[in-house]
Amino acid sequence: MKDFGRPLQFGVSIDPSAAGFAEALALARQADKAGLDYLAVQDHPYQPGHLDVWTMLTYLLARTDRISALSDVIDLQLRPPTILAKAAASLASMAGGRLTLGVGGGASPQGIASMGGAPREGGAMVEFTEEAVRILRQALRGETVRTTTRHHQIAGYQAGPVPPRPVEVWLGSQKPRMLAATGRAGDGWICPLNIYVPPENVAALQARIDDAARGAGRDPGEVRRVYNVLGAIGPEHRGQGLSGTVGKWIDTLTVWAVELGFDTFVFWPTARPAAQLELFASEVVPAVREAVAERRGRS
Repeated sequence: MKDFGRPLQFGVSIDPSAAGFAEALALARQADKAGLDYLAVQDHPYQPGHLDVWTMLTYLLARTDRISALSDVIDLQLRPPTILAKAAASLASMAGGRLTLGVGGGASPQGIASMGGAPREGGAMVEFTEEAVRILRQALRGETVRTTTRHHQIAGYQAGPVPPRPVEVWLGSQKPRMLAATGRAGDGWICPLNIYVPPENVAALQARIDDAARGAGRDPGEVRRVYNVLGAIGPEHRGQGLSGTVGKWIDTLTVWAVELGFDTFVFWPTARPAAQLELFASEVVPAVREAVAERRGRS
């Protein structure tokens, strides 16, 4: 797998549970002060205990100073792309461009139907999602959008405002057809958690993205690569995902960057989030940056 040499970025997953919002806000502000790049919030609006992702991202950006927000990932089947583009452009304009839009085709047809959406599956879902990503990217550039397909009928949306810096659209995907759509249409790929897509499976998925990008006349290096990493830092931790010492985390993320091609890592701590974030930001992140720079320099 090729390392495209992009600057590394790091984020932390922020729990959207309504009952834990005070702790989530504190973690977001800690990440902001620690110099991380992203606050990532998942989207499962059909879960009664979860806050709405868009409302939460807006609040977090209002209460932080420099860190960006990432939807990880928004369900496109519950949000028309022109409305989502308007919301994203508005929030990015108000927040100085501190927003990246992570989107997905929708993981739960039952959940989508429960909220009044029209769930699509299989090829129809992939086709719908790729169209929506293209519409989002066009609208976020401030262009007028016109399209008539079986999934979208848009009769001349005059998009705007145009944010102070581009809002990228990253697509969450795992299966072959959606990976190909990512390569053709997305600004980035959001890989599911490492417990769902383990590192030994990544190269084959990346290859599908690269092949589709080349087939569409794109440079695969244009597509960002983002890994959601569940785990815990410290020798006392044993559990799901990546668990072990600071040294193990440094070595592992370095390999995942230079050998698997990831440029962005979002940490999903499984225990004591504030303490874990402190270790991640102060010890793991700077050491990974240094190790990757050294490896790239040698190559």
